[in-house]
Amino acid sequence: MSTLTLSPKFQVVVPKEIREAMNLKAGMPMQVVQYGERIEFIPVRPMAEARGLLRGMTTDFERDDDRE
Repeated sequence: MSTLTLSPKFQVVVPKEIREAMNLKAGMPMQVVQYGERIEFIPVRPMAEARGLLRGMTTDFERDDDRE
């Protein structure tokens, strides 16, 4: 687990091993979400990166009969 320090300007630096593992780049937009006492940073990625994400997913399952 990595730790970081909040700067006097309330800035944080994402540790190098996390930046590299998640392929984060300088200037990349992030969403910030608060869950109680926890803060999460979620990279905002272009929709083009999602292309093919669900490839191979099976769609042959029973659907709920809620479409009337």
